[in-house]
Amino acid sequence: MNETISRRTALTTTAAAATLIATAGPARAQAAFKLGVVAFQMSSETHARVANTVEAEAKKKGWQVTLLNSRGSQPEHVAQIDNLVQAGVNGMILCMARVNEAEAQLAAAKAKGIPVITVMANTTPNALFDISVDDFAAGSQITNYLLARMNYEGGLLAQRYEGNVSTRARGKVFDAVLSENTGVKVLGQHVMARPQGWQEDVRQGMETLTLRHQGQFKGIWAAFDGQAFIIDDILQSRGAKKGDVLVTGVDGGQETFKRIRDPKSTLSATVAIPFEPMGVRAVDLMDRIVVQKQPKEKHVAGARVLVPTVLVDETNVPGDGAWPW
Repeated sequence: MNETISRRTALTTTAAAATLIATAGPARAQAAFKLGVVAFQMSSETHARVANTVEAEAKKKGWQVTLLNSRGSQPEHVAQIDNLVQAGVNGMILCMARVNEAEAQLAAAKAKGIPVITVMANTTPNALFDISVDDFAAGSQITNYLLARMNYEGGLLAQRYEGNVSTRARGKVFDAVLSENTGVKVLGQHVMARPQGWQEDVRQGMETLTLRHQGQFKGIWAAFDGQAFIIDDILQSRGAKKGDVLVTGVDGGQETFKRIRDPKSTLSATVAIPFEPMGVRAVDLMDRIVVQKQPKEKHVAGARVLVPTVLVDETNVPGDGAWPW
């Protein structure tokens, strides 16, 4: 009789173990890390490059990813961050976020224990850290390069954008460098008004500005490459070619490198920012610090992770599909 009871006990234990194993699989699947990703404006190549890289890298780790595009709308941007907080994601990566306008939502995320990493945004006490480049240094690099190519004399036009922390920093350094190089005169500048419909805004502003000062300027400084593309197209449509006018930007990308290589293009140089590597790093650090629970101090010192840039012109422009890093 004891033998029968032992067999029954063994069978019951085996069945229970089998049930536990069977249910463990779905439980693990449900426990996959849930990552929320918000890009401020995916129509901007740089925003899309970071966000798409983050999504791809996170999916390689088996994470569940929700990727949202704010379409350049601050109210939508804030609402999307708030929705992710309410949904209870395990972490968020915000690409080119407007953190100053979203502090309440980021504070709510911190209160709920949701870690946030930003990329090319700004520092905030409600995020772990920001991964970015030194835009003051990038602005200095490209401005000094352009002035040197102009031999520190002649007329200059500028296309600015004050609504983004990165482009605003580049513009401030542009002003500082020019204040020490009085042989170069800014004949006129256009300030991009808003992120929505920015391409047409830049086109109209620079068509007017370049016509007004036609034949009087040697260079055009643009706050980012997307603006430089539009300016290049305008100048090429009027018969200008490389060397006639020096056009510069900041960001770097395959379209930028293609134009620098093109003898018909007026785009002369850029400061290339490694957007894809920054996206990879954001996911890697989220994994190490949040998922694996390694000490943040082991990987990040302070509120910002600074990534180096590369100035690219015709002397070092990479070939098709290649990168300068």
